[in-house]
Amino acid sequence: MAGLTEKDVCVLIPAYNEAENIRRVAKAAEDLGFPVLVVDDASTDGTADRVRDLKAALLISEVNEGKGAALRRGFRWVLERDFKAVILMDADGQHDPEELKNFLLALNESDCDMIIGDRMHRPEKMPAVRRATNLFLSGLISFMARRRVPDSQCGYRALRRAVLERVELSTERFETESEMILEAARRGFRIGSIPIRSVYEGSASQIHPVRDTLRFFRFLAKRV
Repeated sequence: MAGLTEKDVCVLIPAYNEAENIRRVAKAAEDLGFPVLVVDDASTDGTADRVRDLKAALLISEVNEGKGAALRRGFRWVLERDFKAVILMDADGQHDPEELKNFLLALNESDCDMIIGDRMHRPEKMPAVRRATNLFLSGLISFMARRRVPDSQCGYRALRRAVLERVELSTERFETESEMILEAARRGFRIGSIPIRSVYEGSASQIHPVRDTLRFFRFLAKRV
């Protein structure tokens, strides 16, 4: 069976108020030969305008619904086309576009259905609070999924089409990335990881520490 090529894989970039970064991120993925879909989650800073002249497909939400809702909308768009897989990539510039080639290689060389980026192989590069939180949450998700997931909170990940077709997501914000893992594990999909490089300098997380942490634990409580 022939391996996947760049044209078989859509790079899906959810974005909210990322006018400063989105063009650079989307164009870098395009320059590597990947089709790109940007889902603008009702940004107010002109994010969509920054990519209108690129080849990237663009979906714009009328109301800000959260990252999870943007991903679900993007998944529906991907499934309406002939893509064999999707790679999720954040719009804030923390994900190195060069890693896209490594995700494609992993899709072709492994039998994993979901491949998650692992930033924890070089944890000293991660801000201390984020590192501690990530270690705890990854351990918890690994326990609940009954398989080791070294970096469950990393949004840089590849999913085969079958995962999009069979995994049903209901969350709307940052807890969606954990829901994705748990639902995929529940349905028997194979989950793997590859080491990736992340860029933290000059980028600010859009996660609200208190609100999103409480939302995350409410989500987990429903799973117990």
